[in-house]
Amino acid sequence: MPRFDQSWALFLDRDGVLNVEKVGDYVRSWEEFEFLPNVIEALGLLSSRFGRIIVVTNQRGVGRGLVKPEDLEDIHRRMKAEVEAGGGRLDAIYACTAVEEDDPCRKPNIGMALQAQRDFPDLDFKRCVMVGNSDRDMIFGRTLGMHTIWLSTKKPHPHPPDLADEIYDSLWAWALTLGQRQS
Repeated sequence: MPRFDQSWALFLDRDGVLNVEKVGDYVRSWEEFEFLPNVIEALGLLSSRFGRIIVVTNQRGVGRGLVKPEDLEDIHRRMKAEVEAGGGRLDAIYACTAVEEDDPCRKPNIGMALQAQRDFPDLDFKRCVMVGNSDRDMIFGRTLGMHTIWLSTKKPHPHPPDLADEIYDSLWAWALTLGQRQS
């Protein structure tokens, strides 16, 4: 495992990584948003380790007209505020609202990462970690040369299994393990 420090950036998926995923549906409002256990604490630990923390999330519900763009913005504004109140940070949140699979920003395509690199020119994808719970997240990370962390919040492992460098039950479990290994 690489030794992570402030020169590294952390990319996080949202649903199933930061919050409870509504399988087969969308989180449509802040009232439906629920952080997964210990995510706020995990982000506090990870904020001291990584130079940047960036959320990249597919949000097709907006493109389908099931989630209002202003509700998605409200969810992300409040999510960021809660993380900051808990001692962590989210430096940027990128959401792809496109419906089409071939949209350049829809994971596993790398458009959101390229947007992040435009906003943060010092990003070196070889010094980035992608944490997610879907094959799309792992392919996104692998395509960019990132270290990949699979969270088994939806299924036990990616397909094929070698898409992930490491597998954990939750963001909290990874943050604790990382703290123990690199302290």
